[in-house]
Amino acid sequence: MKLVKLLANLGYGSRKQVAWMFREGRVTDAAGDVLYADDQVGHDDVRVDGEPLDPPQGLALMLHKPAGYTCSTKDTGRLVYDLLPPRFRLRAPVLSTVGRLDRETSGLLLFTDDGQLLHRIISPKAALPKVYEAMLAQPLRGDEATLFASGTLMLESETTPLKPAALEVIDETHARLTLTEGRYHQVRRMFAATGNHVVALHRSRVGGLALDGLAEGDWRALDAADLAALMDAG
Repeated sequence: MKLVKLLANLGYGSRKQVAWMFREGRVTDAAGDVLYADDQVGHDDVRVDGEPLDPPQGLALMLHKPAGYTCSTKDTGRLVYDLLPPRFRLRAPVLSTVGRLDRETSGLLLFTDDGQLLHRIISPKAALPKVYEAMLAQPLRGDEATLFASGTLMLESETTPLKPAALEVIDETHARLTLTEGRYHQVRRMFAATGNHVVALHRSRVGGLALDGLAEGDWRALDAADLAALMDAG
């Protein structure tokens, strides 16, 4: 792939803008020598303004999403893409969220520009467990674990019951819930069905991948070991 197209696909600008970057000498190799648009150089050896290139196509990353951010590129207000390098929203293929967390839910949010990986993660066949910490407005009444595990709970306006979900009681207003599906506002609606209200919700794990100390608002690219852990449903 020509360097102009590579940089444009990574979001550094339009092809015309990237061509000007070459003319201005802003694109160099690792040794600092100026590169030209028709040079044949490996991705890892290219620098823009002295900095290594962003990860290539096939990028997957995890973000510790704070509450108050929306999983969108177009809504008003604070967006999850504001927490990533600005170029990332201009990449081609597009860098998409893998599923969504609602505005007031914090925790582990995945992104990828790999369509096959995205579909593997969200496929119902994968049944990847997703773990949520829920803080509740009222004490648990005591039968929630049995109800959620039954596979018979029907949410309002839906026609099929939820798959069994595992509830761990941390204390009377704090519960850990593990799901293997992802319906709209599912955790909040499940507790609403028991007469309770979720006041704070945090996703701590997807598959075998956890935040592991990643600070709120920070992100990191996933490596092969991370992806293997992610797809581990054990």
